[in-house]
Amino acid sequence: MNHNELYQRWRSMKLEDPDLTMELDSIQGKDEEIFDRFYKDLEFGTAGLRGVIGAGTNRMNIYTIRRATQGLANYLNGRSSAPKVAISYDSRIKSDWFAKAAAGVLAANGIQVHIYKELMPVPCLSFATRELGCDAGIMVTASHNPAKYNGYKVYGSDGCQLVEEAADAVLAQINSLDMFDDIKCVSFDEGLASGKIAYITDAVVDKFIAAVESQQLHPGLCEKAGLKLVYTPLNGAGNKPVRQVLKEIGVQDVTVVPEQELPDGNFPTCPFPNPEIKEALTKGLELSRQIGADLLLATDPDCDRVGIAVKDGADYRLFTGNQVGALLLDYICRSRQETNQMPEDPFAVTTIVSTKLAGAVAESYGVKLVSVLTGFKYIGEQIAIAEAAGHPERFLFGFEESYGYLVGTHARDKDAVVGSMMIVEMASYYKQKGMSLIDALNGLYEKFGLYCESVGNFQFEGASGMKKMAEIMEHMRSNPPKEIGGAKVVSVSDYERSICTTDSGEEPITLPKSNVLEYRLDNQCTAIVRPSGTEPKIKLYLSLVGKTQADVDEKAAKIGDSMRQLMGV
Repeated sequence: MNHNELYQRWRSMKLEDPDLTMELDSIQGKDEEIFDRFYKDLEFGTAGLRGVIGAGTNRMNIYTIRRATQGLANYLNGRSSAPKVAISYDSRIKSDWFAKAAAGVLAANGIQVHIYKELMPVPCLSFATRELGCDAGIMVTASHNPAKYNGYKVYGSDGCQLVEEAADAVLAQINSLDMFDDIKCVSFDEGLASGKIAYITDAVVDKFIAAVESQQLHPGLCEKAGLKLVYTPLNGAGNKPVRQVLKEIGVQDVTVVPEQELPDGNFPTCPFPNPEIKEALTKGLELSRQIGADLLLATDPDCDRVGIAVKDGADYRLFTGNQVGALLLDYICRSRQETNQMPEDPFAVTTIVSTKLAGAVAESYGVKLVSVLTGFKYIGEQIAIAEAAGHPERFLFGFEESYGYLVGTHARDKDAVVGSMMIVEMASYYKQKGMSLIDALNGLYEKFGLYCESVGNFQFEGASGMKKMAEIMEHMRSNPPKEIGGAKVVSVSDYERSICTTDSGEEPITLPKSNVLEYRLDNQCTAIVRPSGTEPKIKLYLSLVGKTQADVDEKAAKIGDSMRQLMGV
């Protein structure tokens, strides 16, 4: 069917969600609006589904959710005689409805569902999937996207997001299904009554909290340090678990941003509920200034990312995910040595787009640093390898530049609950020494050099956006530059072709294939271009090394301008 035929079919259906009927009526005769909603199916990949909430095959609604879940059910029933699935959801618009719609499809297909009673963070879903012996997990969230978005992440039995092979197999099942005719479903209440849907018990939540708290390196430290903290869950799922953990480890002075405390998928005070963005922290910064907090802590709506701002004289300095990651790596290694808890053959994991400072820090402690592709499932994969070998204790820490951290093996995705706890413990540790996190970071720069990073985001909305992104990547791949920002390109790594090209020739890349291009320069700087796996944008990562801030700023300007010219953006 073409987009108009699909539109007319949807209009002829008696839709359960009246919002969808109203939307379809409102776009009658508006071909561009109809085309954008129906020109394709919402794409399912390793990150699941993500899109604007609304009517149509290219939107997030109960029908696209049910179709994806029917595909997942067919996949699971083809692999197991009695599959089980865990489900969680965050505070986004219709998240609870979407979660229950997915549960109804699974139950109708004979699959046992374990669903949280209320919104819960991503790491709680990852934890429950493994704790309850499930074959898969579903998290309804669009992470830190604006309010108009929602999403649907699928996890494997290992608690990691699906790998490409599994995602492709689920997609094949989804593509064979008609949106309406091929879906089995029962109501959520029917599923509960039959026992095919069951609520996850408080005991599982308590076990998750205990697993987080077991990662403390200096138990009792936070109780004595007197840290003054402001916390904002950004109207998301972190409110209860983060506050519970902070209370139980002894943090006594926590003020929560009142406008952002309770769940609200409209995010009325922060249009982009992303702790990477300063505007999202406006209310938290205002409150921090009022009460003179040492530290502002912010978790995103699904509580897998955490950002911070540190008191800096009369104002506050926002830290990047790379800065926090390097600090946590140093703090964990330092504390492990101080308390004689460093395991034999320890390792940490980060991503190819994260700060190169991590390598210098890890090397100074004799810790192996493993670099993987972007996507926390690749960090989780490294934990699984160590666990399969019988030595999960070797894993110290995993992080990515986009504010995602994991300490411990209780989850296989980034965890802002344990991340928040470790950041607060680290800040308390340095406060007892008369230092702030700014002092600690400057100490790293003095020891290893000034490392700075930046991320540029180039949006490509609408039906033509994905095509434009593909054209940019193909152009870059076919025309490798010899020079960027006045510096010689010493290597080009094409992770899709699995080849690193230098003056000496070509070398294989052993990581999985991914649409990423990396340019290493002769001035120690690096530029990486990568289309987002979850949003219609291309990301440009710059890793910069210099002796002074002025030196770094000059390199950033030159390399950034040169890369934008090469990309044509």
